[in-house]
Amino acid sequence: METMLKGKKLNMSQLFEKTGRVVPVTLIRIFDGDLPQDLANKPVYITGFSKGKGFTGVMKKWNFSGGQATRGQSDKPRAPGAIGSQTPGRVMRGKKMAGRQGNKQVTVKGLKIVEVYPDKNELAVSGPIPGARNSAVSIRVL
Repeated sequence: METMLKGKKLNMSQLFEKTGRVVPVTLIRIFDGDLPQDLANKPVYITGFSKGKGFTGVMKKWNFSGGQATRGQSDKPRAPGAIGSQTPGRVMRGKKMAGRQGNKQVTVKGLKIVEVYPDKNELAVSGPIPGARNSAVSIRVL
């Protein structure tokens, strides 16, 4: 049975297992009143909005290498280069260009609930989740 929960990403931390292994966790405060019981070690899908990075160039957004620093190159070291050829007479759909990056809905799978804190209404989920601190996330408990 799937359970949907709404929450707020608090911060990242780490927990130590009995074997001494370190587990990176993200703490999430749940909005929906009381936490359901027996959530520990259950797999979850977490959906949130990734951090927005504003308008970025092709070197940051697509990892382009940029132009050479010498041989007559004076003012275009971070330019994308050519964007097409003469034959089609247009720019092809899907061309990697500068633009807004981030602030998209992202779902992270393969995480599990490591620990539940019912007194604080919080969950500790293994690994990182999308979004900045205090951003809203939805948790789908499988």
